[in-house]
Formats: sequence, C-alpha cells, structure tokens
Amino acid sequence: MKALQDLDIFVRTVDNGSLSATARALDLTPAATSAALKRLEAELGVQLFVRSTRSLRLTQQGELFLEQCRPALAALQQASQQLAAGEQALRGVLQLSAPSDLGRNVLLPWLHEFQELHPGVDIRLQLSDRVANVYSDPVDAAFRYGKPPDSGLVALPLAPGVRRVLCASPAYIARHGAPATPHELTGHDCLCFMLGDEVHDRWRFAPPGEGPEVTVRVRSVNVSNDGDAVRRWALLGKGIAYKAGLDVAADLAAGRLQALCPGWATEPTPLFLVVPSRRQLTPLVRVLRDFVAEKTAGLRAPMNPIT
Repeated sequence: MKALQDLDIFVRTVDNGSLSATARALDLTPAATSAALKRLEAELGVQLFVRSTRSLRLTQQGELFLEQCRPALAALQQASQQLAAGEQALRGVLQLSAPSDLGRNVLLPWLHEFQELHPGVDIRLQLSDRVANVYSDPVDAAFRYGKPPDSGLVALPLAPGVRRVLCASPAYIARHGAPATPHELTGHDCLCFMLGDEVHDRWRFAPPGEGPEVTVRVRSVNVSNDGDAVRRWALLGKGIAYKAGLDVAADLAAGRLQALCPGWATEPTPLFLVVPSRRQLTPLVRVLRDFVAEKTAGLRAPMNPIT
C-alpha cells in the first residue's frame, strides 16, 4: 500500500502547504515525506511541485493530477475502510479535535473506555477552544458546540437538546446569595470566556412563560480563553459562570456547582461531531459517534435547566 500512502502524502501536502506540516500530521520525518513525493514524481514522469527554501507550489501538471487524484484517493480509502468494516475490526488512527473543557473533563475518560472496547484504535486529540478547520487541520472529526454555519460540512448530532447552565459554587452562593432573575447578575461577580479579542459577557435568557428574550451584560471579574479555566474558577467560588451543560453536568450532579435562575431558558449549546464530507464518515467515526451519543444521553439527566 506504499503507492496509496504516497498519494495521501501528495494530497495532504497540497492541503497543508508544506512538507513539514504533512510530516507532523502523519508522524513521519520530513525526509520520508520528501522521498514519497519524489518517488511519485518518478513513477509519473512529471514534476508535481516547484520547490524553494520558502515556498512549495503545484506545477500545471501537478494541478491536473490533483484534480484526478483527490476523488480517486478518497474512493480507495473508502474501499479499504469498508473491507476493514467487513472483517468487523475497528483499527486505525483517529485524529480528533475538541473544546478544552469538554475534552479534558468529559471526553478523555470516554475515549479511554472506547479504546478499551477497540484496542486497535489509536487517538490523536487536539484540545483547543479555537474552532478547528477540518479541511486543512490534521483532523478526521471535530467535536463542536453549535451547528457549523458551513453547509458543506457534515454535522452529526451528539447532544442536540443541551443548553447552557447558569451556575455557581455553594461557597459563592453562601457569601453573595443567588440571583433570583438574570437581571440581578449585574450585581454579581461573573466569569467569562474569551475567544480571540471578544469577551462573551452578554448572556441571553428567555423568561418563564411568554416574553421577550433578555440579554444581560455581566461584570466579568475573571476572563479566560480556556473554558476549563472558567469552570475551575467557578468551582473555587470566584463567581458565576454560564457554561455549556455537558461541561458542568458532573459538577451539578455532585453538588460542586448549583444551577441558578430555574425556569429561565438558557442559550442552546447542542454538541455535534463534524466531518468535512460524507466520505469521511468511516465505520470508525460512526462507531465513535454512536458511543459518545450514548454517553451524553446519560449525562444530560442531572442538568438543569435542560430541555
């Protein structure tokens, strides 16, 4: 299957824009990656790339070959995966991306259990609250809160009914009291998440019964670009957090955090497993999706408010 690997290296190098990035993604040396491209060029009898010390670009022949190579490679990979599925053997490398809090505190033990069930599976896990680009990053599938706006992506629902939870530790509530309505949040210490330069300090709620949605701009005493840090601050009693329900489900069930303003509907945070296209829905990805969906169903019961 070396020829198939050489084709894969060629396509990944085009997508990544560099030999070194492809080598890192495939756990190869740069020399091995370069050798694969040279071997492919020798077999085809054409030059696929124009190389310099600072850039790498396709030749005209390379562009023509890429147009035919990409769908052919996908078909070959799918056929190989179907053969493996026919043998009922789940094996291979899963490259995954997940938000920091969900990944560290929820997914890690689940993935350990998944590998216990399927010991032939290796996992490469990227944890970051930056949204992974499943087209260009070395990722087979990404866990994401919220359905992606890109209609070209395939988003498999894992926990479609989950919402945010307004919560604080018992220690914070004992010192400062609990807000009766979201309007009272302006008088409380709040813990906010930051993505890039944007601080998420405008929290939305819908009142019990009928009525217009309420947006409250809270006073952020602590801000972090890491969702896990916001959760840990809440556990330490530093303030009130507005967290995705799955991230704090275990804390709510254990009493380490308490849900606030019951009856007020919070913002939806459905969880999806995202892949670039249906060709990437391999048997391994499908089995992982079913496994995690079952796990999230068991976690949602103790959360409040959840619809």
